[in-house]
Amino acid sequence: MAVYSVFLKDSVRRDLDSIQKNDLQRIMERIGALAENPRPVGCEKLSGQEKYRIRQGNHRIIYSIQDSQLTVWVVKVGHRREVCRI
Repeated sequence: MAVYSVFLKDSVRRDLDSIQKNDLQRIMERIGALAENPRPVGCEKLSGQEKYRIRQGNHRIIYSIQDSQLTVWVVKVGHRREVCRI
């Protein structure tokens, strides 16, 4: 299986600044794992969009996949109550 490149939008970098350090480490590990498997067990495709969601504790990671370019773009990270709908 090919390895994907993972990119973060600038807004995601700002989102990550507001997350506690212990949660942030687990979220970053989960984002890094998307390079090996962009559709891990438990990911859900968002209806009506070409985006996916994975859970990490009480936080959600929203991302899009470009299979033709082997890239993953993380577009939003936040607490589940803030990221429930995009």
